[in-house]
Amino acid sequence: MSAKVWLVGAGPGDPELLTLKAVRALGEAQVVMIDDLVNPAVLEHCPNARIIPVGKRGGCRSTPQAFIHRLMLRYARQGKCVVRLKGGDPCIFGRGGEEAEWLAARGIEVELVNGITAGLAGATQCGISLTQRGVARGVTLVTAHTLDDSSPEWQALAKSGTTLVVYMGVSKLEQVQVGLLEGGLAASTPVAMIENASLPQQRECRSSLADMCRDALIFKLKSPAILVIGEVATPAGHHNEANATLGHCIA
Repeated sequence: MSAKVWLVGAGPGDPELLTLKAVRALGEAQVVMIDDLVNPAVLEHCPNARIIPVGKRGGCRSTPQAFIHRLMLRYARQGKCVVRLKGGDPCIFGRGGEEAEWLAARGIEVELVNGITAGLAGATQCGISLTQRGVARGVTLVTAHTLDDSSPEWQALAKSGTTLVVYMGVSKLEQVQVGLLEGGLAASTPVAMIENASLPQQRECRSSLADMCRDALIFKLKSPAILVIGEVATPAGHHNEANATLGHCIA
């Protein structure tokens, strides 16, 4: 493998969800820059690489993005094969696009390797089909945190008619709730709050849009977690029942 930077998705946590291409890139890497949310178990695939933690997590002290850029560039210019290992998929709220553009503009060869994103894996682990036929006509992935700290267009999302998968929304549950309710989404809309997607410690709480803030508090929901909002989050066997019982939590 020639000197280059691989932007690799490590998936949501379960090391068995790594792709074969990700394993190959890790096996040939000389430097691996790893995010906080990456399961350390995946490092068994790069026993000879130098491991550099470059954690970025909401609400925690994070490695500046500019520093990460310079570090990748430095090692690539030294002729080394660099893997930037990210939780989930590098192009789903993972800054993979901006990192690839920044490196390419400086003449560095870059390759992106997809990983399974937490919104998909967490939903699947809870038996939720995000685009279940007859229930949802599509799915929208959205982050509750934006670059300029503005709010997403919750009212437009409420009218989209798609399943909403919200990333990084634990600290902004109230804003999500208010925005969607004001946008016309029914208070009874089912919600699944899924913590630590795909890991042995995964937990889920089923609620409704009206009650999710209260239930999250009772459940003690913590990051990392995703929200699945829409009829697909109705507990199994209740899709055709008008008064499905919600508030079901699994620790």
